[in-house]
Amino acid sequence: MSKRFFLKATAALAAFAAMGAAQAQTTPIKFQLDWRFEGPAAFFLTPVAKGYFKDAKLDVTVDAGNGSGGAVTRVASGTYDIGFADLAALMEFHANNPEVPNKPVAVMMVYNNTPASVMALKKTGIKTPADLAGKKLGAPVFDAGRRAFPIFAKANGIGNVAWTAMDPPLRETMLVRGDVDAITGFTFTSLLNIEARGVKAEDVTVLQYPDYGVKLYGNAIIASPKLLKENPAAVKAFLLAFTKGAKDVIADPAAAINDVKARDGIINTELEIRRLKLAIDTVINSPDARAEGFGQVKGPRLSLMASQVSDAFNTKTRVNPEAIWNGSFLPTAKELDILPKPKK
Repeated sequence: MSKRFFLKATAALAAFAAMGAAQAQTTPIKFQLDWRFEGPAAFFLTPVAKGYFKDAKLDVTVDAGNGSGGAVTRVASGTYDIGFADLAALMEFHANNPEVPNKPVAVMMVYNNTPASVMALKKTGIKTPADLAGKKLGAPVFDAGRRAFPIFAKANGIGNVAWTAMDPPLRETMLVRGDVDAITGFTFTSLLNIEARGVKAEDVTVLQYPDYGVKLYGNAIIASPKLLKENPAAVKAFLLAFTKGAKDVIADPAAAINDVKARDGIINTELEIRRLKLAIDTVINSPDARAEGFGQVKGPRLSLMASQVSDAFNTKTRVNPEAIWNGSFLPTAKELDILPKPKK
């Protein structure tokens, strides 16, 4: 065996070993969305598609969800490492399951405002929250807007309403048919679904919770305490890669929808671009988000929400805001500075 051959073979083995070591250092992350592969899912699918997670030594798999409650319980069970869920749903889980050891923790705020709103057809005469008194409202029992409606009602002095429950696909259909007077739902979900059923946007009254005194936070990235303890570096890397992707999504929503379509080929591209833009404008690049900083929360507002959720959801124990939030894994303020200035 020549010396040259030996050196080449040794170098090749070293390179192979280094490649194997690099692959071994890649951390697998199972991520649970709150909902289907619709426009807002681009915030998580784009950093996958662009390789930002991969560059951060993370092997991230993103699965569609069926509601925030499911995302919380799946992270709590250990089936998923990280998820995306409504903060109120996380608070409720904490307060109703004090004995559960692996309660997920919110590590980054994405929807600085709740996307919940009440929607009604203008022909019903509903123009303000006060007009809802005595009306028939519809929503799935687990809908975030329905769960938080007592907070909205208290803030606006709304009298008693009657509720009708239905499965999510029937919500907007029942409104358009006149089976209910109004519905609750995420604005960027239900408004576009109403339009898809033949009603023009200008014929819909939209009472967005944040516009009527309800300053609840919306969806946050939640993580398993086990992951936070055992691999904090992976959590920090995930949030930084996500932030990089989020900046791209906000800058070019139309391009980002291609990453959603790659996961669900039957989506209506134009509709999902509109849905994504509506989500960005109403809950991500909102005045509150720009004031507080992308990804972050403010203590007094978080404490107020914890108290409101405890009352409205009639939880077993009071929500402890310090137990549900940990901002120590966030990127730096400079790295989080991704929100464009509002157009004049």
